[in-house]
Amino acid sequence: MTLETDATPLAVTAAPPRPLSARERFERIYRILRDRICLLDYAPGSHLSEEELAQEFQISRTPVRRVLARLESEGLVQSVHGVGTIVTDVDIEELQQVYHLRLELALLVGKLSPIPRTADDLDRIRALIARCDSDVLNPDQRAFLRLNMDFFYELTAMTGNQPLREISERLYFQVARVVLKMMPQLGLVEEFTAFRREMEEVLAAAEIGDWESIGHIRRAHISMSFRRMMRHAGEVSTSGETL
Repeated sequence: MTLETDATPLAVTAAPPRPLSARERFERIYRILRDRICLLDYAPGSHLSEEELAQEFQISRTPVRRVLARLESEGLVQSVHGVGTIVTDVDIEELQQVYHLRLELALLVGKLSPIPRTADDLDRIRALIARCDSDVLNPDQRAFLRLNMDFFYELTAMTGNQPLREISERLYFQVARVVLKMMPQLGLVEEFTAFRREMEEVLAAAEIGDWESIGHIRRAHISMSFRRMMRHAGEVSTSGETL
């Protein structure tokens, strides 16, 4: 006796997506709100309502409070008694301190547990450069900052030192919105040009595995960016405006 198989193909059903864990939901909401603050969707002084956010994300107010508490610990919002949670503004003295620390941390990227880049990793950086070339044809402030964020993630992926990655990310997002806020004074095309040059230099160093040079390249470009911002901040302050 032979066993014949049914010639009718069986329908392949895709497995339902795995529901997000509580931790994954927390991280997702945190990143969404952080991006909104950095992209100035929530301008300094904006009030963030726990109730409205809970309704938007269809969760209880408890995890919303946890997300807002983390954002407050990072200096992006402030809890004001009797008022609620307010998006903070940028303090120029604090900005200087953050940039000085970022300058020193940049050198550690190539020293602490550097992770060799794969061909796919390098291709992502090339894609960012190509995106930069496309974006600069029709310059947009938000597009610039999103591009900058994506490159920042590629840079932090180059070190396996988790504390360094966490501190670098926290400091980056404290100052990212300053770049967007000052963009009219800085000059968008000029910033695109300087940023493209940084990506090219990092790519060239990564292609030959020169991790220490990447730290120096990053430090140099952070320093130049800071000097441009301070120069324009001085021009703005003399005209009677504030950051």
